[in-house]
Amino acid sequence: GVAPGAWPRVAMETSELWVGFVGAGRMAGGLVRGLLQAGKVPASNVLASAPSDRNLDAWRKWGCRTTHCNLEVVHRSTLVFLATKPHILPCVLEEIRPAVGPHHIVVSLVAGVTIQTLQRLLPPRTKVLRIMPNLPCVVQAGAMVFSRGSSAGDEEAALLKSLLSSCGLCEEVPESYIDIHTGLSGSGVAYVYLFAEALAEGAVKMGMPGALASRIAAQTLLGAAKMLLETGEHPAKLRGDVCTPGGTTIYALHQLEKGALRATVMDAVEAATNRACDMAKD
Repeated sequence: GVAPGAWPRVAMETSELWVGFVGAGRMAGGLVRGLLQAGKVPASNVLASAPSDRNLDAWRKWGCRTTHCNLEVVHRSTLVFLATKPHILPCVLEEIRPAVGPHHIVVSLVAGVTIQTLQRLLPPRTKVLRIMPNLPCVVQAGAMVFSRGSSAGDEEAALLKSLLSSCGLCEEVPESYIDIHTGLSGSGVAYVYLFAEALAEGAVKMGMPGALASRIAAQTLLGAAKMLLETGEHPAKLRGDVCTPGGTTIYALHQLEKGALRATVMDAVEAATNRACDMAKD
C-alpha cells in the first residue's frame, strides 16, 4: 500500500494521470503494456487489483503497483479500467460504488456488459465509457472501439483516444457496433492465424521448411494489411493489382473462390457477432 494522500486525486494531463485496473487478466495486461511502452503513463502511476498473485506478478515486473483490494484501486486512481470476468462484475461494482466520485472516469473492458447496465450499477452521472480491445494491443497493433455513456463528454473521449492510440487503431463508435467489432476483430485475429497456418502448410507441402514458411506467411499478412491502411484503397482494387492476366495469382484465387472463402469468412464474422449478442443477453 501507499500512504493516504500520497497520490494526487484529479489530473487530466497524462503525466499526472493515475490509472487503476480492477482485474489484471490478459486483456488488461495487453492494454497496460501498450500504455507503458508508448510512455503514456509511468508504471508507478498504475495500480492493479486481482484476488490472487497469479496475474499480479507480471504487473510487478513491469513496475506497476498491485493490491488485492478493489476499493484501493478506486481511491487511488482517476481513470479506472474494469477488466473482470462478466459474471463477477455486478459484485465488483456494488463493492466499489461508494468510492466512485465525479472525478473518476470508469472504462469497462468487460465483454457483454452494456453502458446502460454500468450506469445503473454505478452512482448517477458517473463518467462511463466502454471499450472493446483485441489481443494485438500487446504489440501496439490492436484494433479498439469505444463508446461513451451519457455523462462522459468530449474531454473524456479525447483522453481515452489519446491513451489508447498508443495501443493501435482506436475509433469511437455507437455502442451497437461493439458486438460487431468482437466478431470482426476480437475473434478475427484467430481467423487470421488459421489463414496464416494454412498458407504456411501449403508452402511446406511444396517443399519449404515450416519455420521459414511461417515467417514469410506472417510478413505477407503484415505487408498486405499495411498497404490497405496506408493506401486507403478498397481491398478489391489492391487484389486486382496483383492479378496479371493468365498469371499465378488468378489461378490461386480461382481455387479460393471454389472453396467459398469469402462466404465462409462472412459466416464466421456473423456467427461470432451473434454469439457476442447472445452473451450480452444472459
